[in-house]
Amino acid sequence: MNPTLLQPSLMSAFSPMRGDLLRVGSTRRGFLQTGLAGLAGISLPGLLQQQALAIAAGQAKRKTNVVLFWLSGGPSHIDMWDPKPEAPSEIRGPFGHISTKVPGVHVCEHLPLTAKIMDRLTLIRSVDCSASDHTPITMQAGNPLARRTNDGRDGGGYPSMGSIAAKFRGANAPGVPGYVALADSLPADIWGAGHLGNPYQPVSGIDLAGRLKLAEGLTIERLGDRHALAEQMDDWKRSVAANEQIVAADQYTQQAYEVLMTGRAQRAFNLDEETPAMRDAYGRDSLGEKALLARRLVEAGSTFVTVSGAWGYFDHHGDNVKWGGIKKGLTPLLPAVDRTLHAIVTDLEARGLLDSTLVLMMGEFGRSPVINKEGGRDHWPRVMSMVMAGGGLRHGQVIGSTDRKGYDIDSRRVGPSDLAATVFQHLGIDPNTNWINPQGRPIPIVAEGGKVIEELVG
Repeated sequence: MNPTLLQPSLMSAFSPMRGDLLRVGSTRRGFLQTGLAGLAGISLPGLLQQQALAIAAGQAKRKTNVVLFWLSGGPSHIDMWDPKPEAPSEIRGPFGHISTKVPGVHVCEHLPLTAKIMDRLTLIRSVDCSASDHTPITMQAGNPLARRTNDGRDGGGYPSMGSIAAKFRGANAPGVPGYVALADSLPADIWGAGHLGNPYQPVSGIDLAGRLKLAEGLTIERLGDRHALAEQMDDWKRSVAANEQIVAADQYTQQAYEVLMTGRAQRAFNLDEETPAMRDAYGRDSLGEKALLARRLVEAGSTFVTVSGAWGYFDHHGDNVKWGGIKKGLTPLLPAVDRTLHAIVTDLEARGLLDSTLVLMMGEFGRSPVINKEGGRDHWPRVMSMVMAGGGLRHGQVIGSTDRKGYDIDSRRVGPSDLAATVFQHLGIDPNTNWINPQGRPIPIVAEGGKVIEELVG
């Protein structure tokens, strides 16, 4: 497998024994100041305020969440989830196909674990990505109006689905962010809040883990010394008394102290609490360990988590580029994707969390049907395949199809807006909701008449 993807995982930085990632100060005061610091534009008190506002708006009812696996670079539909065994060799590619638990449904031969749980999955083979470019903007926004423009105004101000979730739902529990991104490069692989603003930006999981670390010699128990902590809090309050924002948010600041004391978020990032067998099931690589962390985050109360194993790792143009062509690049990568999808679906199911958690796996577009002279496939926005699981939806099916060579959608087009409507309904957010742009204009959270994918709810 590509050495960049399978290097000792970056997620090992989440171990509580590590002290070199955004280390906090060596005193209680240092801990509190760091814990309350802004994370991607939002503070812990702000996170609590988000949740309170969402509850007041009547949106945070049933605890539901989303885990989005972002296959950065553009996964090949033909070589993964929409095989074309009857097509000429330059189209069908180097891989064979295997049957799945659902009669008549086949996937790539390198996805045997996916095949075993096909009854709990839905393959959508007719996703229209014609508005999408080589960025996460369009598909993570679930909005064909959100586009790469290369003029300094990419996305047109439209927010991601995760940011909509952060605004209208907040987190499912206090002390954890509503929207977390687990990616090596947020600018490259994660779309943010657009004109919704900084309070609804995704929180970087790597940064958050570092800010929640206790310095050497400090434990939650030591912080629980209320008398000593009260003195530190009083000193700290006096030091920021002139900060009107903190004074105005005092209610949420007080709650933040309590959250830091309970260690809920800190524990969510501690993969050492997992058994070796569970860590092996997910895979001890970047994708697998981020997936395991995503499960821990939704279990702790996060509403929307986006996972990217590596920037551009599905960009298989050919053997002359970093990620290789189809055979050289995709062959070693598919087992990791297969293992991770199987692990999170079966793990969530065993914990009773699969019906409340909607799992999505997709990229920005598909790849060209004809393999090029470098052994790769190029960008193909005309159609993409994706996978869905959980969410209490109807699975064990294939939605839509492409023509016999995988060039175009043949039946049942599914657009980005349809995906957004389905995600928001799962989260308990009315798809007819509007957000207000900086000019005071109401903007629909679901663009251009997007509809819930009816085959999933029928």
